[in-house]
Amino acid sequence: MSQTLTGNVAPDFALPDQDGRTVKLSDYRGQPVVLFFYPQDDSPGCTAQACSFRDQHQVFAEAGAVVLGISRNSSASHWRFAEKHRLPYRLLADTDGQAQRSYGVTKSLGLLPGRVTFVIDGNGIVRHSYASQLFPQRHIDEALAVIKSLALP
Repeated sequence: MSQTLTGNVAPDFALPDQDGRTVKLSDYRGQPVVLFFYPQDDSPGCTAQACSFRDQHQVFAEAGAVVLGISRNSSASHWRFAEKHRLPYRLLADTDGQAQRSYGVTKSLGLLPGRVTFVIDGNGIVRHSYASQLFPQRHIDEALAVIKSLALP
């Protein structure tokens, strides 16, 4: 699964955000990125996860990290989700699942789209991945711990 990426260069992608603007991972070279794949806009677990990233967004920003969410929902769906929950970061539309596949994010229980968070350092290297369908808010704790360790001198 996704653990095989740890220590390797993160796959680049070019995906539209909730405003239809193309985002490439390589655009953020030089700063850490928290990239979280989630199953579905506005589902209970995904909303809890997205809002937890929102609530800790300032902490990530102060550490110099960018937060990006990715699901197979459309840009229009992401726009509604981001507006409804005041999400301050970009949501990317991976409608064909190509980014999901390149990161090795597989379905949980063979049914649900995967929920995996990756922490990528400023050099584009995957430093950590965490997968849990049942504990969506734990993704934030895992990512924050790694981001804080990257910021150490």
